[in-house]
Amino acid sequence: MLPHCQENKEKKVEKQKKKALKAAYKADPDGFKQEPSELHSDIDREEEYIIVTCHPSCSYSKSKVLTFSAGKIPPVLHNASATRKATTTDSDSQPEDPATDDKDNKEIAEDLSPIVRGSKHPLDMTLDDAMLLPKMKKNSDGSHHCMKASDFDDMSKEILMTAISLFQCLLVTQAPFPDNVTIKMKLAKVAWHEACQIKGINVKLTPAGIKMLLTCTSQVCRELKSKMHSLMASFFGFCTSNSNTVIRQNWDLAENLKDGSVFAFKDWAMKSGIYKMELLQLSINVMWFADQHDEGVIHHKYFNPMPIKVIALVLTTIECCIDEWLQGLKEDVKFMLATYGPVYHGHFSSLQCFNKYMAPYKLLKKICVNLHNMAQYIDSVDTLSTISSSASWISDMAFKDTI
Repeated sequence: MLPHCQENKEKKVEKQKKKALKAAYKADPDGFKQEPSELHSDIDREEEYIIVTCHPSCSYSKSKVLTFSAGKIPPVLHNASATRKATTTDSDSQPEDPATDDKDNKEIAEDLSPIVRGSKHPLDMTLDDAMLLPKMKKNSDGSHHCMKASDFDDMSKEILMTAISLFQCLLVTQAPFPDNVTIKMKLAKVAWHEACQIKGINVKLTPAGIKMLLTCTSQVCRELKSKMHSLMASFFGFCTSNSNTVIRQNWDLAENLKDGSVFAFKDWAMKSGIYKMELLQLSINVMWFADQHDEGVIHHKYFNPMPIKVIALVLTTIECCIDEWLQGLKEDVKFMLATYGPVYHGHFSSLQCFNKYMAPYKLLKKICVNLHNMAQYIDSVDTLSTISSSASWISDMAFKDTI
């Protein structure tokens, strides 16, 4: 047992020495006459042994020794297709199909709504052979730390920030509550390719870039809920107080607003003016049209006219904020997919039913156009426990009453 422990200890020390040598070689390779043999792989050592023992007459200069090292990154090939043709010598080998990536990317675009496919500048989903690889900063020992936008080089960072903005627009207009990661991956790829087109440079989307984009999925909902707090409380009249009377009033108000989703009406007492309440317009303004740098202004095409899914998302957020007052005192309620996914789909289904009932009058279309046209570019807006998804449904009778 003791020799075995000693052997493990020696291996550990040897590994640490090799790691330190590797870091030193990376930091200053010119300080070494050649790459230390300790950094060579076992395959390299076997090849060197075969060359020396079997072909002693062969000699190679130190600068031309071909070695493999996990720490070395091969240079970027500017023409990958030409390289593949030059290195393919076997007549029986099958050439790679260049249309494979194009086919996958076209499927991604076809799965999305006409907003993306029918844009003024359609997405070119073809991967360029001269695609560049984004660079990321590393720690002094060569390892990666927790990723953030500042870890990318300036060019990749600019693409990333544009892609994040586009990805957030695609999320709220295409899939506010995505059911699986596949949907998010497709939207992330579309956002990245469009960002490359906007910037006029083709940078490859790496796993690190995808991870950065996917982390923004829940950020959109959290940001919307955060901005809705002050708007919603003052709009409906919720008050913070320890008075039993006020607590009871908050309780009753929250229950009444959720009953049949009457908060979606302009006059929730009379149940009139469905989907015409001022809070819906204010929420859209403060979230996407707060100033000239907001997504609704920069990426205007995604919000013209206002998508039904955006309206359903805002209604779901309003309901989440109301749920925080169900006990009479404001309590934090997490805006999570598991809880509010069914609520969102309930509001979306109600909007579809409303559109069906009002088809002869095209009322929902007019509401969507008006929500976009009335969106104001303002700096700020100073005005203004069991959750049941069935409360998010609006009855058919309410639709008939609007005629």
